[in-house]
Amino acid sequence: MTRLAILGGTGVDALDGLTVTAVERVETPFGAVSADLETGQFCGLEVVFLQRHGKPRSLPPHRINYRANLWALKQRGITHVVALNAVGGIHASLRPGMLVLPDQIIDYTWGRSHTFDEGGEAPPMHIDFTEPYSPELRQALMLASAGEGVVDGAVMAVTQGPRLETAAEVRRLRRDGCDVVGMTGMPEAALAREAGLAYASLCMVVNTAAGLGDAPITLDSIRQHLRASSAASARVIGELIRGGFLSGQ
Repeated sequence: MTRLAILGGTGVDALDGLTVTAVERVETPFGAVSADLETGQFCGLEVVFLQRHGKPRSLPPHRINYRANLWALKQRGITHVVALNAVGGIHASLRPGMLVLPDQIIDYTWGRSHTFDEGGEAPPMHIDFTEPYSPELRQALMLASAGEGVVDGAVMAVTQGPRLETAAEVRRLRRDGCDVVGMTGMPEAALAREAGLAYASLCMVVNTAAGLGDAPITLDSIRQHLRASSAASARVIGELIRGGFLSGQ
């Protein structure tokens, strides 16, 4: 049976249109989940929503218990995960207000618990991470996003946070081939792969990365783009469900 979960990012405390029918606090071998799992009806399908930063928001990117979050979703029978991520645009074509489906990641984080593998008698978890996102789920999201102008393909840089990057750091990321930069894409994507979950990221570009824009980055402008982009993201997920991809799995 196919079951979908949506991971909310910065500024996405709820999924527009989700009618919550159950709220559950889950404990895991890896500690507490970021927030209660909210189960409800969305476009005729039962889905689970989890705000990775806590609810109310209290967890900066480096303090999120990514292992507990993914473990809890797996244990509740989730098979597919759409992760919503707020990012800064590095590539000149990726401007605030746009949605992007990345297809690659470069991980610049450090000190995060990045694997379920803690040693022992089981073989090491040498997962194939050549394609960090589920190609099938990405393709289905692209088909569902026809009316939203979602950009297909980008390299996401994942930095430690919670501060934004310096202009010099962004120039380095651009030289490395990165197109957008966020703070929560890893180790989430790798843990999803270890757990056997089909995982894809839907990125909301909420600012131009440091040193590349004409104006300073402000929280007010970021919030403005988040409001519009979160609504657009919900529409894409709704079209994904109405298109029958999940019912056909």
